[in-house]
Amino acid sequence: MTEAPFFSVVTPVYNPPVDVLIEMIQSVREQSFQDWELILVDDVSPDPQVREVLRRAAAEDSRLVVIEREVNGHIVKASNDGIERARGQFVVLVDHDDLLEPHAFRVMVEAIQAHPEVDYLYSDEDKLDDKGNFYDAFRKPDWSPERLRGQMYTSHLSVLRTSVVKAVGAFHEGFDGSQDHDLVLRVTEQAREVVHVPEVLYHWRVVPGSAAGDPDAKPYAWIAGRKAVQAHIDRVGIRGEVSFGRGTGTYRIDRHLDEDVLLSVVIPTRGGEGLVWGERRCFVVDAVRSVVERGGHDNVEVVVVYDTSTPAHVLEELRGLGVRRLTLVEYAKPFNFSEKCNIGVAASFGSVVLLLNDDIEISSPGFLPQLAAPLFESGVGATGARLLFPDNTIQHAGLVFYGNDYAHAFHRVPGDDYGPFTALTVNREVSALTGACLAMLRTTYDHVGGMAESLPVNYNDVDLSFKIRREGLRLVWLNEPTAYHFESQTRVAVVHPWEHEIMKRRWFGPDDDAYLPEVR
Repeated sequence: MTEAPFFSVVTPVYNPPVDVLIEMIQSVREQSFQDWELILVDDVSPDPQVREVLRRAAAEDSRLVVIEREVNGHIVKASNDGIERARGQFVVLVDHDDLLEPHAFRVMVEAIQAHPEVDYLYSDEDKLDDKGNFYDAFRKPDWSPERLRGQMYTSHLSVLRTSVVKAVGAFHEGFDGSQDHDLVLRVTEQAREVVHVPEVLYHWRVVPGSAAGDPDAKPYAWIAGRKAVQAHIDRVGIRGEVSFGRGTGTYRIDRHLDEDVLLSVVIPTRGGEGLVWGERRCFVVDAVRSVVERGGHDNVEVVVVYDTSTPAHVLEELRGLGVRRLTLVEYAKPFNFSEKCNIGVAASFGSVVLLLNDDIEISSPGFLPQLAAPLFESGVGATGARLLFPDNTIQHAGLVFYGNDYAHAFHRVPGDDYGPFTALTVNREVSALTGACLAMLRTTYDHVGGMAESLPVNYNDVDLSFKIRREGLRLVWLNEPTAYHFESQTRVAVVHPWEHEIMKRRWFGPDDDAYLPEVR
């Protein structure tokens, strides 16, 4: 599309304060891009002034279309009345009490012209209090389908191709309160392209009784949202059950993994020991024991790649843990974590490979199926788990990068923290995952060439993550499978300048992280 599109702004109206309604209409009329129609559907507002305001506005501007329903049908029916009347190539969803930035439509038009096949666009947003102050700006991730399953993060401003909206049946009955979430899930299932416009274009007004000010104001919306996500995973063939997440308006998915899937856990080690919670332990032994006791999947093989210096009693303890398939591979070279991983994968047979540090202890039940199941879904390249330090603060919740700097997101944040916009309570796409706990299909590992042996200690996981993403595959951090990571208990963590130089030569990073732009 080279010509500018025509927008149909659809706004269901039900009894807003009239001054707020007037301001919303004015924010549309003041748009710098003027090719639009505003369809206002009054759903039998009790206050007669509402219809007076709508009629007066329509008389002043021919681009305003007012539909006056005779029977209150709630937001789904009112919205569908507007969509049925829409003439534009794109539908723009605006609530009756919110505000737009004056250049919002122009920015969206530019994004559409840059992405001619886009079927859904969304922008960043913030909130507006009763004193006119803007706050709580939500700098959203780029398109993150897994996060959309966990929460309705795209929200405002949403711009959808009209033909796709109508093809999927517009808004569906039975999803009041989460009707936008349900619609966006169905549209993005069909969309050729989804585009995030990283600019605050929409101001969500906080008024009494609104979800903007009180997430618990509409409990029915959370129930409808769970129903919408369950319907979505059923449609796309994800076998699992959706339940409520930790935070209001969030959801968790318990996926099913076929029992006949062989999962290979590859653990490099030198049999190191250390103190954890006041007790001395052999890390690799306890790591394998946790796989056996809390992995949650019987069809597992464990491949331990051990240095020649590993004490013989450690190998004997490993043999005594009751692992059905245990392979011990000796490594007699100078330390190279990447090569040890590659050797371990080469010695394994599973269709799923899990790279696991020896200083990891799985703490949540069903850990392995939760990590492995998403790998069989289209577009997923690798998964990672929620890792905690022994003091229950966050060690790993995805890696963020900006320019050529890399860091753990939410490092040392309390493990029970929800994170900004509940980012720590939902599954989500990330820019990179730690090699301390990294799962992928064997075919993916082989295709991208495994771990770079030129990076024997540091950044090999970042490099592997970038290679996977280069293939157009997504990296998914999962918030439910949890393990403790007793980081650097078996070696001193040192990053050498030459390692950073290799990464700078191989990869170029953006100024802000694509999935956690607010984290630096």
